[in-house]
Amino acid sequence: FQLRQVSSTPVKITSLELYRNGSSYFVKSTSTDGAVGIAFTKQVEDYIPILLKRVIPFFLGKDARDLESLIDGVYIENYKLAGQAFWAPVAYVEQSLFDLLGKVARRPVGALLGGVIRREIPVYLSGSGRETTAEQEVEVYRRGVEATGAKAVKFKIGGRMSRNRDAYPGRTDTMMPLARKTLGEGITLYADANGSYDSAKGIEVGRMLQDLKCGFFEEPCPWEEIGETKKVADALAMPVAVGEQDASLWRCQWMIETRVMDIVQPDLNYNGGFIRAARVARLARAAKMPIVNHNTQTGVTAVNLLHFASAIPNIGPYMEFPWRAPQKTESWYAPQFHIVNGAVKVPTGPGLGLELDPAWLAKAKKVES
Repeated sequence: FQLRQVSSTPVKITSLELYRNGSSYFVKSTSTDGAVGIAFTKQVEDYIPILLKRVIPFFLGKDARDLESLIDGVYIENYKLAGQAFWAPVAYVEQSLFDLLGKVARRPVGALLGGVIRREIPVYLSGSGRETTAEQEVEVYRRGVEATGAKAVKFKIGGRMSRNRDAYPGRTDTMMPLARKTLGEGITLYADANGSYDSAKGIEVGRMLQDLKCGFFEEPCPWEEIGETKKVADALAMPVAVGEQDASLWRCQWMIETRVMDIVQPDLNYNGGFIRAARVARLARAAKMPIVNHNTQTGVTAVNLLHFASAIPNIGPYMEFPWRAPQKTESWYAPQFHIVNGAVKVPTGPGLGLELDPAWLAKAKKVES
């Protein structure tokens, strides 16, 4: 990382605060020199005590240029809390500080992560549900491909941690062949089981997906059942993708080295932020594996994925981008992250490159507890 090049003098962190405006939360960081960073959060409501009481105090008074070692230090002080509920708050702070450092350096976050190598990110449509019929879900994605020009889509199959049950009998077996027939050979199909199957059923379903020339099979077995997942990966020629739930770098390393998966899927929040996800990407790159980040964020929060993907050499051909309805435009931030011709442009401004309406920010209330 190129954080020491940001400034020849320390960038001391004087404050880190959580704010809320409506349903949107953001972490605001400030340096002693008055630089400000802002990063929007995901699901912070579940983690506020950990953020305010355990994570933020560790960073105060430190030099933001030491962010890589600070990420390790906050873990050492809180290692018994390690998991998504701890690493997501760390990610929010880290992302805010990356925005601050980028503004100090007058460079985009991608440049701080090693250098911008992509100006736009091809994406696959996700956000698929299980409350629809097979036919309805295929129609959702037919319209999505038509509206966005996307070249890849991901369907939710099975029943989510359902012990081999489908959302309703026959849904998956109907939906995936219909998707191939409707969308054609030119669209890449992915399938996400969210841990629906044991290894035997996962292999059975995987072979059906393989025959349909699907691009990958995500989380066939419950995420903690590594041995079951490896059995599926070993049995199929089609790539198996996992990793969104994992917040342990050591576990990720072991899974990569033992080929539990073929595609690695760190989440930029659950995994602890840009730095830790980049470390996972390096492990994957050494094993000649691509990474395809798990992502449920659109709108203003999509900016993190775009910057990360702009700089990481071994990302897959498409990154995840949820889509379920016509793309909305929000008036309080720019740029808007819409899918055009199957891709989303990466902001070019300093830090995260967001321009936020001062009036909107002024209405935000500080969250104290």
